[in-house]
Amino acid sequence: MATNQGTPSNQKPHNNYMRYSNMGFQMVVIIGLGVWGGIKLDQVTHLKFPVFTIVLSLLSVMIAIYFVVKDLLKKQ
Repeated sequence: MATNQGTPSNQKPHNNYMRYSNMGFQMVVIIGLGVWGGIKLDQVTHLKFPVFTIVLSLLSVMIAIYFVVKDLLKKQ
């Protein structure tokens, strides 16, 4: 009796779902850490304008986009 459970075509949608979910989670963590770090640095330096929050937020978004593009271009 032959079954199709082990064929790559049956596992591909599941693998894609896990791959893209992981990318989204990775983006949230990177951006969250950047924002959190910026807030903490602004609290330590007692600046009136949140310079570190803005800079680290933008930097973390660029880093997150870099990792997503790198993962998307990677061969499966």
